[in-house]
Amino acid sequence: MQERRLKENQTISNEEEIEEKNSEVVEEFLDDEKVRLTAELKEINEKYLRLYAEFENYKKRVNKDKEELIKYGTESLLLELLPVIDNLELALKHASDKISEGLVQGVGITLKELRKTLEKFGLSEIEANGKPFDPLVHHAMNQVERDDVDEKTVVEELRKGYIFRDKVLRPSLVTVSKKPVVSEREEDSEKEIKINKIIEEES
Repeated sequence: MQERRLKENQTISNEEEIEEKNSEVVEEFLDDEKVRLTAELKEINEKYLRLYAEFENYKKRVNKDKEELIKYGTESLLLELLPVIDNLELALKHASDKISEGLVQGVGITLKELRKTLEKFGLSEIEANGKPFDPLVHHAMNQVERDDVDEKTVVEELRKGYIFRDKVLRPSLVTVSKKPVVSEREEDSEKEIKINKIIEEES
């Protein structure tokens, strides 16, 4: 009987040990699984965040491209129309007496309406004559000596320039002033005149 009890106790003890070991194994497995799943979840989350960021950047790029297209979509058309404006201006400038007055007026009205329409789309003329030379909007074709204006002033506009919204569509072709080169003779004669004036004032 005692032996039987001992065997039963031993069996219970063995079962408890097995159960404890099983419990430890299960716990260890669950811990490993938890670590693995946490790492996997973290990796998936990072991938998701990267993809989300890339998608957001893509959306921003598409929106920016769309805005640029809307804003500057007519740029190439306007660029093609500039020679038409140039030719109409030349026609008016060189209109002779032989051409009927009505035709000249018609060309003038057409040019005026064309300019007005293009202004609605954001096209504006670059101011040039009498303005200081600005390499961002003016393209100097030549220089002339002038003493009646400041140096590097636009004295003649050879071809009109245009700005489309905030972008230079075509720079103005201009002639720019420079200081006259004074020869030694002129310099000497100027000095002589000044000396003569001083002598006259003193006497």
